[in-house]
Amino acid sequence: MSVTIRQATMKDTDVIVRFNVLMAKETESIPLDGNRLRKGVEAILSDPLKGIYFVAEQNGAVVGQLMITYEWSDWRNGNFWWIQSVYVDATARGSGVFTALFKHVHRLASSRNDVCGLRLYVEANNSKARQTYERLGMKKSHYEMYETDFVL
Repeated sequence: MSVTIRQATMKDTDVIVRFNVLMAKETESIPLDGNRLRKGVEAILSDPLKGIYFVAEQNGAVVGQLMITYEWSDWRNGNFWWIQSVYVDATARGSGVFTALFKHVHRLASSRNDVCGLRLYVEANNSKARQTYERLGMKKSHYEMYETDFVL
């Protein structure tokens, strides 16, 4: 089945919010605050300096998403594009939706002089996602992630 990728717009807010709620519950068993999430999605959709959402469509319906945010690297004098908020609707999994999203983002990023690479983080026990990322040519980094979360 054909997959079309496009940059998300405000009209995609509801589906992006729904997919993020499903993703957080499915991957980390975290219930998200819907109001805060909606404001966060609207903020990025209205300000591309914060990042960009891309959505995948099949037969006119949004079936997948990913978000790009930016991390400046002084070592490389460029931005890493961080792939985040990845979700593919359960009915569309295994049909190439994420691959199409990834290849679209990879093509865009590699064509720009200000992007030095792609990064993402993955939940430690999500072996299926890890296999997918490796199949697409990504390699496990030697970095580990630490955080202090002031919201969740």
